[in-house]
Amino acid sequence: MALVSLDPGRLSLNQATTMNWPMADTLDGCARAGVDWIGLWRHKVEELGAAETARRMHAHGMRASSLCRGGFFPAASAIERQERIDDNKRALDQACELGAPVLVLVAGPAPDRDIDAARRMVEDGIGAVLPHAVERGVKLAIEPLHPMFAGDRSVVVTLGQANAMADRIASPNVGVAVDVYHVWWDPNVYAEIARAAGRILGFHVSDWLVPPPDHVLGRGMMGDGVIELRRLREAVDSAGYDGPIEVEIFNQKVWDTPGNEVLALAKERFVAVC
Repeated sequence: MALVSLDPGRLSLNQATTMNWPMADTLDGCARAGVDWIGLWRHKVEELGAAETARRMHAHGMRASSLCRGGFFPAASAIERQERIDDNKRALDQACELGAPVLVLVAGPAPDRDIDAARRMVEDGIGAVLPHAVERGVKLAIEPLHPMFAGDRSVVVTLGQANAMADRIASPNVGVAVDVYHVWWDPNVYAEIARAAGRILGFHVSDWLVPPPDHVLGRGMMGDGVIELRRLREAVDSAGYDGPIEVEIFNQKVWDTPGNEVLALAKERFVAVC
């Protein structure tokens, strides 16, 4: 059965794409461009505060697709681990105030080289904040990162790991976020997307440039790299996800480009190649 073509109204501007664009200007720019969704970052929300950000979003008829980020649960001591759990609870409070239905979780690295213990800390941390997430009406999206980030950002590096963790936690408030930049290389990605049916809480697009210009700030605009974007999007659609699709591009050159120009190009590429 042929899939319905991509609805341009699903585009969400993740603030990582326009990191140098102030929050007020971002909201105004999205409204001018007819982009109704925004993927919020906590430090950007702090520019105006959650209440004022929510007020301005409402005035523009905009909605948050997610809030980023929570997670980073592993730590060397019990005190530090509790501090991180408390911070995730604050993030959930903020998501609730902003009307963001999803808090994206980046697992965090191992504090002492014990990667298995760190993965247990991630799962335990999610379990610790889950009751608060249920109370606030916010879902938790485990986002696997590319293996090159295992040492400094995430011990969860495949969609299979994220799915297995969600299986064990077994809560309707816990699912996964699928970011093409992190999962496109995985030979099991399509099977794992199908396995994630019913618990995909977010889908993020960018592109993999060849060669990557930077370890962190190396993502490209959709269509400038080698990722089979449309195939991945159709797989996620087939798994039942029909929500907003976040354009999330960490790239200094993109950040240095005026936000209005970045958003215009993102809109064009979103329909053309996703």
